[in-house]
Amino acid sequence: MNATAANTMFDERIDPGRITSFLLAAAMHLALFAVLVFGVRWQNRPPEAVMVELWNEPPVAAPVVVEPKPAPPPVAVRPDPVLVKPDIAEKAPPPKPRAEPPKAPARPRDEEAQRQIREQLQREQTSFAVEREQQLLKEQLARDADAARRRGLLDYESKIRTKVRGNIVLPPELQGNPDAQFLVVQLPTGEVLSTKLVKSSGHRGYDEAVERAILKSSPLPKPDKVELFSRELRLTFRPKEKD
Repeated sequence: MNATAANTMFDERIDPGRITSFLLAAAMHLALFAVLVFGVRWQNRPPEAVMVELWNEPPVAAPVVVEPKPAPPPVAVRPDPVLVKPDIAEKAPPPKPRAEPPKAPARPRDEEAQRQIREQLQREQTSFAVEREQQLLKEQLARDADAARRRGLLDYESKIRTKVRGNIVLPPELQGNPDAQFLVVQLPTGEVLSTKLVKSSGHRGYDEAVERAILKSSPLPKPDKVELFSRELRLTFRPKEKD
């Protein structure tokens, strides 16, 4: 067998795998075509109609009445006031006093109420004046009593000093007019219980002479009034003093 015959045998041989691939490709194209065709027809299917039966008629809406708004009132335009310059030389006349309206006559009941008010005020003023006079009188009596007590005490102490001075023996070397002050304690009968030098005269002889005179003058003079008596007396003595 020559080379030409051999090539002819190999060229006429058909590959079985190619036929199978061709058939599979044709089947896939047919399937894809069928999906496209039926899918588009399914999507373009018209919707089914739904029937609804109405039992009552729908309510009829009432007509809306729109009321017209009233027109705004016209705005009055006031003219600008005209300013008149007053004349300085001319003076404005003084205003006339307004006449007061005549007063209505008071009713009898009002007059009675006013009369009672006036009487009440008069009574209060009289009572206040009386109380004021009484207070002034009390104050005056208190001042008079205090002044009388002071005069009585001065007279009482003057009597005691007069009696004590009559018993003082002055030392011969005493000069000047020194004062010595003693605190004297006594009984209601005038009996002297004790004496105490409160302020010295600066002269021991004079201080001792006064103390001896106080003790010698016991009992001391009594006051004119019992209420003027004092258990303790503060007495001052001077050599040249005169009551």
